[in-house]
Amino acid sequence: MDTLTLNLGARSYPIHIGSDILSTLGQLLKQQNFLTGRVGVITDSHVGKHYRNPVTNILTAEGFEPVVIEIPAGEEHKNLAWLTFLYDKLVEGRIERNSPLIALGGGVIGDLTGFAAATFRRGVPFIQIPTTLLAQVDASVGGKTAVNHPAGKNLIGAFYQPRMVLVDVAVLKTLPKREFVSGIAEVIKYGVILSPELFGLLEEELKVLLSVNPALLTSVVKTCCQLKALVVEEDETEGDYRAILNFGHTMGHAIESATSYKSFLHGEAVALGMVFATHLSQQRGLCRPAVRDRVVRLIKQAGLPIDIPQDLAQEHLRIGIEADKKVTAGKVKFVCLEDIGKTRFEFLSAAEIVGHLYQSAS
Repeated sequence: MDTLTLNLGARSYPIHIGSDILSTLGQLLKQQNFLTGRVGVITDSHVGKHYRNPVTNILTAEGFEPVVIEIPAGEEHKNLAWLTFLYDKLVEGRIERNSPLIALGGGVIGDLTGFAAATFRRGVPFIQIPTTLLAQVDASVGGKTAVNHPAGKNLIGAFYQPRMVLVDVAVLKTLPKREFVSGIAEVIKYGVILSPELFGLLEEELKVLLSVNPALLTSVVKTCCQLKALVVEEDETEGDYRAILNFGHTMGHAIESATSYKSFLHGEAVALGMVFATHLSQQRGLCRPAVRDRVVRLIKQAGLPIDIPQDLAQEHLRIGIEADKKVTAGKVKFVCLEDIGKTRFEFLSAAEIVGHLYQSAS
């Protein structure tokens, strides 16, 4: 097991990464000074089938009293209605201010649990145990928590750091292939925006990674977590530099919103957004066609979508972008690409962004 530290002063926390390390959960909780008592375990209907009993058994064996709360799987359940359901169950389970909440699941569970932890009893501690590749390399690290609103994704949220992240790549063996491939999109993102070395590794070893090779997975996940930690340490609340992590997400979120979160997994929408952002960058003369081609080729080889559906109304996409929580004075800080590992911000209106769809399609 490798342990990284995300350094944020009093809010610093460890990120434990390895294979078959879930069994250490109880001991790691005690290292964080959670000794006994109730522990909220929030999971979804898919993850619960595989890991609800193992996690509750691990906690019980260490003297904890797990209170399990399960919600239906799916991005469409990351909303205020299910947040209220979660609050009700936390009250019923007599979760106290010092009782940690464990987010056992993917990005939806992590976001929902984190926001509940930030607001229930004015703040209770929470632990991230991400069970999807996307959550392991991205969503579980950095303290972004939120729920969706019909007008846009993650519009209601807070920055609230976990006390600990436990990343066990062995749990990815039970992840459906489409979900795993969706997570590859965020891995590619880190290579594109921050690490030519990681991007080159993905070009060479993508087939091995797609085979869910534990050693390569552990190494890649660790690299992504290290890269994200560096960004978060520099700009915890996305005042400036952290916005680099939104590469592909402006259009990706708009696509998710325009399709009611039912047509694409998050990573698939981000893949479409990254292809679009790369085309836009090339159209604006910011990057060479060869750079664009490398990015698009790797995304396609991963089995991710590269073409925004033509029947997706551009008006709906424009509205989705205008509702983006990062819009300021009508402009989006859009992450463009200059080269592999080198980005720049362009301040664009939703109309300007969507206007590039016509050029991308031509």
